[in-house]
Amino acid sequence: MNYFLGEDGLENVYAWAIPFHATVILAEMIYSHVSEAKLYDKKDVATSVFLALLNFGLDLIMKVFAMGVMFFFYNHRLFSWDFTIWYWLICFVITDFAYYVLHYVDHHSRAFWAVHITHHNSEYFNLTTGFRSPVLQPLYRYLYFSPLAFLGFNPWHIMVVYAIGQVYGTWVHTQTVKKMGFLEHILVTPSHHRVHHACNIKYLDRNMGMCLIIWDKMFGTFEKEDPNIPVKYGIYPKMPDNKPDTVLFYEWRKIWKDIKQPGLKFSDRINYIFNSPGWRHDGTGKTVRQYQKDYFARKARRQHRKSA
Repeated sequence: MNYFLGEDGLENVYAWAIPFHATVILAEMIYSHVSEAKLYDKKDVATSVFLALLNFGLDLIMKVFAMGVMFFFYNHRLFSWDFTIWYWLICFVITDFAYYVLHYVDHHSRAFWAVHITHHNSEYFNLTTGFRSPVLQPLYRYLYFSPLAFLGFNPWHIMVVYAIGQVYGTWVHTQTVKKMGFLEHILVTPSHHRVHHACNIKYLDRNMGMCLIIWDKMFGTFEKEDPNIPVKYGIYPKMPDNKPDTVLFYEWRKIWKDIKQPGLKFSDRINYIFNSPGWRHDGTGKTVRQYQKDYFARKARRQHRKSA
């Protein structure tokens, strides 16, 4: 266990993961080529790598400040724990829950969606999609983990557990694994995460977990992959192009255009920044919940007509 303790623990996790990721990605690329599955696109992979490098760079810049904030809470912690197996298991579970909350907010508040959208705009879904990072997330991610430090979990241990979860979270970005048997009831699987990356109305804002699917089942955000509704990847409407500045600033430019509208109340401008994506002050917009409400209402009417 000492292998994963302290700052060296993070480096050890990534040192172990990088060659493994490279091997698995190469294997999937070969499979895609041989089977003519067309899972990869060179420009799309280049964009994913570019975003990952930007995210990694910002993560390095923010590291001292972020860990300083977390250690402030840890130094004023409510509890002290013995470093037993139970400590690590609890740390894993609540870190995974903290990520679920972070991810939920990223999808339901427009400013955070503007950050997270870079992870979703690709129309491809492969292992490199897992590296298509929300570039600006290191600016605020630590705020979701600080309460765990306040509960007595060492910030380095939190980030080691989170890093291990990220490694697993990368593996579920694949179309080559269909189902995982009984693990479908416990873990976020490739099937669950394909749903998460879909832009089909039924699938929007579903399966937010990184490792454990239990949070989605507990809080009503779970959706199975429906064999009758093939997953369509990407976002709607599509970005006009895949240029780096478009990918990074697409939603921010739309937000800026909305808040510059003349005659808006201050509260409307705030809502354009932090309310759900799709919200509009004049009621002409639709949020995901409204789209899904209409979708299921139409589906119910069709079923009623068939049974009549």
